[in-house]
Amino acid sequence: MAGGAAPFRRQVFYIPGYDPFPPRRYRELYRTEGAAQAAISGYSLRQRPYKGEGPYGWIVSAQMEGAQAESRIQILEWSDIVRSSMAAGIWATYALLVRTAWIYISTGALFRLFRLRAGPGIAAMYPVIMLVGQLLVAVLAALALGWALSLLLPAWLAYLLGLGVVWPILEGFRRMDGKFFVHYLLLDFAFTAKHKGRNPPELEARLDKFAALIAQALADPDLDEVLVVGHSSGVHLGVSVLARVIAGEVPAGKLAFLSLGHAVPMQSYLPQAQGLRADLAALSQSDKLFWLDVTAPGDGCCYALCDPVACSGAGSDGQKWPLIISAAFTQSLAPETYAKLKRRYFRLHFQYLCAFDAPKDYDYFQITAGPVSLADRFKGRKPSASVSRACYLKDAA
Repeated sequence: MAGGAAPFRRQVFYIPGYDPFPPRRYRELYRTEGAAQAAISGYSLRQRPYKGEGPYGWIVSAQMEGAQAESRIQILEWSDIVRSSMAAGIWATYALLVRTAWIYISTGALFRLFRLRAGPGIAAMYPVIMLVGQLLVAVLAALALGWALSLLLPAWLAYLLGLGVVWPILEGFRRMDGKFFVHYLLLDFAFTAKHKGRNPPELEARLDKFAALIAQALADPDLDEVLVVGHSSGVHLGVSVLARVIAGEVPAGKLAFLSLGHAVPMQSYLPQAQGLRADLAALSQSDKLFWLDVTAPGDGCCYALCDPVACSGAGSDGQKWPLIISAAFTQSLAPETYAKLKRRYFRLHFQYLCAFDAPKDYDYFQITAGPVSLADRFKGRKPSASVSRACYLKDAA
């Protein structure tokens, strides 16, 4: 602990996945789930607003493991870019469906991703099947209405009028998307595939700003740790941000990266993802940071226990990172809790940020608010036994 009895001081930068919601959603999630975990684990967390300069955030004071810590948590926001990409109407969404499916199929990425892990591949097919199914329901309703009207009107006019129900039915399905996440997932995959693996220019510019903020924090002598957390598609953004950061000066032992529920191959397997693969290689060999990757086989939206570096063809003899462990949902959640969540796939994908009934060595709140750095906490920890480093990019044409 720096400064003897002084509290351990940490700066946390959280990079969300493809999420249109404002940062305060993460503040409230941290507040409620942190309180639940503190009650379960017997430590103290106190949260207050952050009123200084820079990105939206909050400050957490903790008393745990016999010591004090203070963490400033800030959200590296790109939800405005996400919202802009979600502005497509009904017919534009179907056009994106065709384009995205063509990119993943024609490049061979979809088939290689299925070989890597079937679960995320099925998740990718879910919006395709559902959107086609919704269109089929709308067309059948139009035909049924057209047949009924044909008893009173000329057939051509009856069926033409019947087509008028197609758009309202599809719009009705879209308005229920908060329950099914069909449009959301399609737009997520479409955003990733739009430039065949490259980030759009507006996102690249945002990543430069993120890197500058992290570098500024690393230069603060009062901080003991600068921890970058990436969740879901925020993981591959975190990789690219940190590849920029480690190109400069980094104080020894101060920088850490926590990647949660990654879906890196969804981008790295696309043909124009050379930049991401180069960033993965650079990060995996660097001695300027500690990188812990956490996934769980129960999370069907991630590439559970797949080495994001090696599986993307960026591994090498010099690879040091990441240390890969499982959050072990089936062991760290009570049976009744897991039974409630196992069919709520989207909620389960956020479990890494939530309280566990019986946490093992992964506790999000100890990591982000406790008095021990990520590197020290997991020093000597061996990777999970079932880690996969298989790569199918070699089969690409």
